[in-house]
Amino acid sequence: MTDLVLELRNLRKTYNAGCVNEVEVLKGADLRLKRGEVVALIAPSGAGKSTLLHVAGLLDQASSGEVVLAGEALTGRSDNARTMARRGGIGFVYQFHHLLPEFTALENIILPQLANGTSERAAKARAEDLLERVGVSDRKGHRPAELSGGQQQRVAFCRAMANGPQLLLADEPTGNLDPETADQMFETLMEITRDTGMAALIATHNHELAGKMDRVVKLENGVLTEV
Repeated sequence: MTDLVLELRNLRKTYNAGCVNEVEVLKGADLRLKRGEVVALIAPSGAGKSTLLHVAGLLDQASSGEVVLAGEALTGRSDNARTMARRGGIGFVYQFHHLLPEFTALENIILPQLANGTSERAAKARAEDLLERVGVSDRKGHRPAELSGGQQQRVAFCRAMANGPQLLLADEPTGNLDPETADQMFETLMEITRDTGMAALIATHNHELAGKMDRVVKLENGVLTEV
């Protein structure tokens, strides 16, 4: 198994291509993430960090360049191939939880596993274990509206981890949390990353939090540089 989980090679992304007002957001971004590595992504407002995460996570196509996940080049692959790679290999956490409101915390974590072919029994056991690890197992039967913001975000983190991804991408995952809850979330993320050998790319405006990660990279003027 390769130690390299994610490789971005000369990524370029242009919006409104062919129009007079086209905007080039990514201008040759390069990045390598290894197993067990947690990397902070910082960027000025409007620099394109969400675009970078969407391209890296196969939610959007680069205009040119290459996205390689665990040694498999995925740029230019069919939508179905990209969806399958994303479903089994990538977890996402956003600043706002995006949990399904009609389902309980436990069900929100079970559902993506069922979609990935896991048995209901195994999916339930995995969901309960994750909720235990983040300290909200006592709220597993509650729907999102019945949970605090911090509890909702912990459940969202568990959902991102449900299918045992090789790569975790997070866009300001603690930006909507109080400092104490943010620290707890971050410690849990670091622990699980180390335990599983997953790689994580965490976009944050919190420079103190960024400083606790293995490396910090900055996106500016469409390219990534080590800080």
